[in-house]
Amino acid sequence: MSGTDDVEVVSTGLREARAAGWDDYVSRHPDGTGYHHLAWLESIASAYGHRPWCLVALSPGGNLSGVMPICEFRVPLLGARWVSLPYCDLGGPLASSQTAETALRDRAQELVQQRGGKGLQLRLPGAVVEGHEEEALAKVSMLCDLPETSEALFSNYKPKLRSQIRKAEKNGLRAEVQSGPEAIRQFYRVFAINMHRLGSPVHSLRWFLDLQAAFGDRMKVGLVFLDDRVVGAGVVLVNGVRASIPWASTLAEYNRLAPNMLLYWALLADVTDAGCRVFDFGRSTPGEGTYRFKKQWGARPHELRWLDMTPDGRPSPETVSSGQAGRLRATVESLWQRMPLSVANLLGPPVRKYISL
Repeated sequence: MSGTDDVEVVSTGLREARAAGWDDYVSRHPDGTGYHHLAWLESIASAYGHRPWCLVALSPGGNLSGVMPICEFRVPLLGARWVSLPYCDLGGPLASSQTAETALRDRAQELVQQRGGKGLQLRLPGAVVEGHEEEALAKVSMLCDLPETSEALFSNYKPKLRSQIRKAEKNGLRAEVQSGPEAIRQFYRVFAINMHRLGSPVHSLRWFLDLQAAFGDRMKVGLVFLDDRVVGAGVVLVNGVRASIPWASTLAEYNRLAPNMLLYWALLADVTDAGCRVFDFGRSTPGEGTYRFKKQWGARPHELRWLDMTPDGRPSPETVSSGQAGRLRATVESLWQRMPLSVANLLGPPVRKYISL
C-alpha cells in the first residue's frame, strides 16, 4: 500500500479489482483500451502463468481514481521484468489526475524493488505525430476516427480503396464477424500458418480461447471465406467507444484475391455500427508496407512512448544495439521458417510465452 497527497494505492487481486469497478472505469477513460481490461491480465495468468498485479488508486472518499495493470514477467535464468502490458502495444496507468497517476507509478516501482526484477517497462500512448516527425520514430500507433455509420465510413474512402473492397467481393470472397470459441479456432488456423511464414513463434491456442472466455462478446473475430475455407481472419477487442485490432492474418496463396481488404472493412463496418468511434490499427514502422496499408483507411500516426526504467526508477540503459538485435531476429526468423509447420506450432507457444512483445 502506498499513497501520494491523499491518494491511496492498493495492490489487489483480479476478483477484488473487478468488484471495485475496474472494467467500468477503463471503459469510460479516454485512454482506456481493451488491453487495460482485467480480461487481458486474467488470460495472461491462466494461459501463460505470469503473475498479474492490479494497482488501484483511491481518493480520500474511497472513490476509484485510477488503475494500473501490471505483469510480473519472469523468464527462466533471466529473472523478472515488470511490464504494463505484455503481448500488446499499450498499457500503463489510467488515472483521473496527475496525482493519482504518479501514485500508481510509484507503487509499481515499489513492487519491482520489493519482489525483485530488472526493471519496469511502461507502454504509454502519445500524441498525434505531425508532418515529418514520424521519421524520427521507430514505431507509431495508427488510430482512425470513425463516423456514426458504416455507410458514412465507406463514403469517406477514396475511390481506389472502395474499389479494392469491391474487388475482394467480386473475387468470390465473403466476410463474417463472429464471436465464440469456434470462431477463435478458425482464426487460429490461419494465424498459425501466417506466423510460421513470417518466422515468428505463435501464441498458444489456449491463449486465444482464454481471451475469448474472458472478453466474451467484446472480442470480435472477422473471418473471410472463399467457398467454405477461411483465408483471412482477425481479432478486435472493444472497450467503450474504442476498438483495437491486435492480430490479423491471411493465407499468402490467396492474397491476390484481396482478403485483407474485405477483412478490415468487415471489422471496421461492424464496430462503427456498434458505436465505436476510434479504431486502433496497432503498431507500425513509419514508411513500411503495413504503415501505408493502415494509412489508406484514414489512420493517423501517434507516438508510442515505451519507457524502460531500472528498479530505482531511472531510465534503463540500452544493452543491445538495434543492429545486433536486427541481425539476431533475422537469423531466428530464417531458422523458424525452415521448420515443418507442425513442429513450429508445437514449439512456438512455449517460446512465445517468454516474448513480451
